Amino acid sequence: MSDEIKYKNNPLNGVSLKKLITELSTHYGFDILFAYLNINCFKSNPSIDSSVKFLKKTEWAREKVETFYMYQFKSYPRVSSAQFKLPPRDRIVPDDQVAGEPAELTLEDAEILREKRVEKAAEYNRGGGRGGNYSQRKTGGFKKKTNYSDAKPTRSTTQESTYNEQDDDPWAHWKK
Repeated sequence: MSDEIKYKNNPLNGVSLKKLITELSTHYGFDILFAYLNINCFKSNPSIDSSVKFLKKTEWAREKVETFYMYQFKSYPRVSSAQFKLPPRDRIVPDDQVAGEPAELTLEDAEILREKRVEKAAEYNRGGGRGGNYSQRKTGGFKKKTNYSDAKPTRSTTQESTYNEQDDDPWAHWKK
C-alpha cells in the first residue's frame, strides 16, 4: 500500500492544527476542552494561536488533541489496539467508516470522568493495576520498602533550628 493511499484514509489528512483547534473551540469552547483533555493551554489565557503554538512543540498534547478530534468530535469508531499504538495522523480508517455527529459533552460529565480516572489511578497505585506496582514487576514479588524513619536524624551546622535534612531529602543519610 502506498503512502498516498494510506494517508488518504486518515481523517486528519489535510487538516492543519489551527483548523482542528478552531473547529474544536468553536463547537465545544475552551472550558470543555480543558475539562476533557486537561491541557493548560486551554485554561490559562486560551486562544487559538497560543494553543497551536504549544501543541506544535508538545507531541503528547498534540496527539491527545488529535485523538479527541477523531473520536469525540468526528465520532469515528475506536480502532484496533495495533492501530491505537500509532500516532493519530498515522492511523488508517477503513473506507466504510464515515464521520458521525460530534459527541455531546458537558462539564458535569467531564467531572465524573475525572473522578473515575482518579479512582482508577489510585487503584493502580495500590497495586491493583495491570502487573502490580513497579517493584513487583521488576523483581517478581514484593520488595521490602526501606524505612527511612530509622535513620539517624542529622542537624544542619549552618542553622540553629532543629532542621532535619531528611524532611526534604529522603536520600540525605547516604550523602555522609
